[in-house]
Amino acid sequence: MRVDTDDFGRPCRCGKEHHIEVEEILIEAGAVEKLEEAMSDGFLKKYISPLLICDTNTMKATEELMEDIYDRCQVLTLDAEGLHADEHAVEIVENYMEEDIDLILAVGSGTIHDISRYLAFQYKVPFISVPTAASVDGFVSNVAAMTWKGMKKTVEAVAPMAVFADTDIFAHAPQRLTASGVSDLLGKYICLTDWKIANLLTEEYICSEIIDLEEQALRTVVSSLKEIAAGESEECEKLMYALILSGLAMQMIGNSRPASCAEHHLSHLWEMEVINHHLDALHGEKVSVGTMLVLKEYKRLACAIRENRCQVKPYEEETELLEKYFGSKGILEGIRKENDPDPLLDVNPSRLADCLEKIADLIDELPREETLFHEMEAAGCKKSVYDIGLTDDIVPLSLELAPYVRRRLSFLRISKMLDVKGE
Repeated sequence: MRVDTDDFGRPCRCGKEHHIEVEEILIEAGAVEKLEEAMSDGFLKKYISPLLICDTNTMKATEELMEDIYDRCQVLTLDAEGLHADEHAVEIVENYMEEDIDLILAVGSGTIHDISRYLAFQYKVPFISVPTAASVDGFVSNVAAMTWKGMKKTVEAVAPMAVFADTDIFAHAPQRLTASGVSDLLGKYICLTDWKIANLLTEEYICSEIIDLEEQALRTVVSSLKEIAAGESEECEKLMYALILSGLAMQMIGNSRPASCAEHHLSHLWEMEVINHHLDALHGEKVSVGTMLVLKEYKRLACAIRENRCQVKPYEEETELLEKYFGSKGILEGIRKENDPDPLLDVNPSRLADCLEKIADLIDELPREETLFHEMEAAGCKKSVYDIGLTDDIVPLSLELAPYVRRRLSFLRISKMLDVKGE
């Protein structure tokens, strides 16, 4: 399957001309053979000093099929154990890479890609994406999710010049990684609703075509959950296509708004280890648990709105809460900077009161908790805090703190302006 990126980079009915940086996307068996051809005689031939970044797991999964490509490159194999997209991994690569590097090949999944796209941006060289698992939607994103000194950040990066997604590689990835990719996409239920609510209340920019693109990606995956879980090649290609569609949506906007909001904020909070111990859980696994928790909370609030038990109250800054939890980890100033100015200052209390019924309507469009639970179960996704090593007692505090990890308006953050009676 060749994805025609010209279909996306064109004037839009939202009034903006969306820009697509990636030039070529291949999703098919034998895609890495096409990559080797491109490096030998094609559009990548001019790059004479490529650096291939992988980890111990992804090298094992690809070295046989990509033997000729490995021979062409300076190869850096990072230890997969405990590997994160952070300042330590970046330092390792920088200390190893040769000065004349003119191309980076990212052979891996989310972490390898975030490290690679960040370094490609910093050193102003192009990079090529070779996904080894359909585990995240960030392969073609132009931002990188990085952890800097304990703070989870989305930093400016660069999208790949091209993607060579070989079905013979990613369809044989561990099922846990594939389920993580499904989880990342199921989170779009929440983040798209958050975006619509933010637009309703503050007239934040929104693009209906990009909403449609994300919803198409979501429908594509939901229609084939059992087959994807079984590792059927054609259905795994659909998952990879959907993940790349989601990444293109981020490219078109220039940030992660179409793909990440309240459900990801919970994941980021847990990754920062402010209120929990280290979790042996993948990014997508934390996202799916966050999605379930936020869905339950939104349905609770929508019910309160319908029953006239929800009133708007003046917003009060939660200074003591932030000092208590983020201050103890030495990242309070980073959190304050991230949240300045406070996005709730953009929410007019009177408009919020007038829009409560419309907000409940948007939440009603979300799947029922039971429906989402069964979708996740069919795909082998994590569904509860117990699945990722947490317990129920952490949930209330997680919902309180998570909105502060990003300066992005979610209904979870807006709910700090709501007073729910009868509970």
